[in-house]
Amino acid sequence: MLNYKIKKANITLIEDFDQTIPPVNAMVGELNQVWTNLIDNATDALESCPDSKLTIRTRQEMNFVKIFIIDNGPGIPTEIKTRIFDPFFTTKDIGKGTGLGLDVVNRIVKQHNGSITVHSEPGNTEFLVCFPIHG
Repeated sequence: MLNYKIKKANITLIEDFDQTIPPVNAMVGELNQVWTNLIDNATDALESCPDSKLTIRTRQEMNFVKIFIIDNGPGIPTEIKTRIFDPFFTTKDIGKGTGLGLDVVNRIVKQHNGSITVHSEPGNTEFLVCFPIHG
């Protein structure tokens, strides 16, 4: 467990990596954009949250690599959950977001034959990115 000062919030970063996962055929630069967008959104959600935690976890299940980005922020309201991957949809203030981050994430993940899902409730938001190992 590491403590980082991210943005203006103190966030505890929990790295829980399965070191035995085999390599996945992917474009590293594009996946970097996926992780950057997901982590940036999580840190934004944690900005005003006391005892903020961000967990990044990797696991292998059968022929898939699973990457979890989990935060203990306020959660995504049910009424907008179905729209978060839509282009130009944002809950951020003007000038803080374009609404393209999760749209881009979704497109990149699909280009890599993967999937992305979200489960969210107050205190626990989990984005799960799944890639086939031999994809």
